[in-house]
Amino acid sequence: MIGWLVFAVVVAGFLALDLFAFRGKHEVRLGEALLWSGIWLGVALAFNVGVWLTRGPVAGTEFLTAYLVEESLSVDNLFIFLVLFAHFQVPPEYRHKVLFWGVFGALVMRLVFIFAGVSLIQRFEFVMYLFGAILVFSGIKMAFAHDTDVDPERNLVLRLFRRVFPVAANAEPGRFFVRQNGRWLATRLFVVLLMVETTDLIFAVDSIPAVLGISRDPFIVYTSNVFAILGLRSLFFALARLLDLFHFLHYALALILVFIGAKMLLVHVVEIPTWAALAVVGGALAVATAASLVWPRRTPPRDSDV
Repeated sequence: MIGWLVFAVVVAGFLALDLFAFRGKHEVRLGEALLWSGIWLGVALAFNVGVWLTRGPVAGTEFLTAYLVEESLSVDNLFIFLVLFAHFQVPPEYRHKVLFWGVFGALVMRLVFIFAGVSLIQRFEFVMYLFGAILVFSGIKMAFAHDTDVDPERNLVLRLFRRVFPVAANAEPGRFFVRQNGRWLATRLFVVLLMVETTDLIFAVDSIPAVLGISRDPFIVYTSNVFAILGLRSLFFALARLLDLFHFLHYALALILVFIGAKMLLVHVVEIPTWAALAVVGGALAVATAASLVWPRRTPPRDSDV
């Protein structure tokens, strides 16, 4: 209980500080993004030390491994955010607002998904094999997938929302809802927020089983998820112009998914210690990053419109 309380106080405090620092119309510059990325990384590592000291080295290693997996998988999501902001022409000064409030929906969804996943594994052991198979399939699919264009207009959730809730064609920028002619209308900014939440929901199908393959402790799984999600917003502004530099990253992510999926499938055949899983995750990310820098992409990078 004390661990949960400390976690809640730390997250609430830094979220309030983050919101205060970026209050109002404010375009996040590279320097600020790098600063906040460093702050969130430092907070996560400090929390990791606390977990290590209070829960032991196994729990500490599980947290660090889960955090690295979640953070690395979420990097693959940044390109989708870029496409959404460019497609709906979100001004740079309002992008932090969308991602900030998108975090709250993600925190609730992840909490429900994680506790449901842990409960299912505890009650029905075959679910662990199902999660493992999903991860192996997702990893293989990611390894052989080619770059594809993302068209937000074909998103089913967006199409259904527009049918049941009117969207204002022109509205005051920076607002999620406006009142026109006696009725409330959603704005394009809220549509983008809805798409961000939908993207996180889809992303959680892979990421949460991956973290459950590392630890079944709800505290470890949820806190590592939250710190990774919170750091993702600042990471977006820091890496928005650099995503194409890490063009080998998706191979490392594919390997990580396949490895964790195999770990879950073979749990009763061979026991892979957490430190070994950490070594595989860290090694894959390091090799992919180095390879991307040594052999840069020859094709012109995407126009990120940032």
